[in-house]
Amino acid sequence: MAVGLMLITHQHLGDTLLQTARSMLGELPRACEALAMSQNDDPDTIEERARARLRSLDHGDGVLILTDMFGSTPANIAGRLAREPKRRVIAGVNLPMLVRVLNYRSLPLTELVNKAISGGHDGILLCDQECSDAAARGSHR
Repeated sequence: MAVGLMLITHQHLGDTLLQTARSMLGELPRACEALAMSQNDDPDTIEERARARLRSLDHGDGVLILTDMFGSTPANIAGRLAREPKRRVIAGVNLPMLVRVLNYRSLPLTELVNKAISGGHDGILLCDQECSDAAARGSHR
């Protein structure tokens, strides 16, 4: 079994991140989905929808919930969901974090949280000089 994964984000940021990860990695696991939220959505309705989806994502190893911005409505909903056992929430999702999570989903939830945070943190770089040097060498993707 593996940890389930849910992204709760503003608009369709989570869907876009998952689509991008799919294009990089190939197939995504079944126990992986995004829940989009707009400013017009009722938070209680979104929370109930998320609770129902979490039950289907958890196959016994728990669920990691990634959200976009700490203190926002999606993050607050995610925080309420994390009050249940085997649920962890990380705010500040980015593509390096998501790819790290998808590559290490077989880890226990606690270890996966550490991998996710390190992947997100390590994926943030100031690369103005390095990027221009790499482009000059022709080693860009």
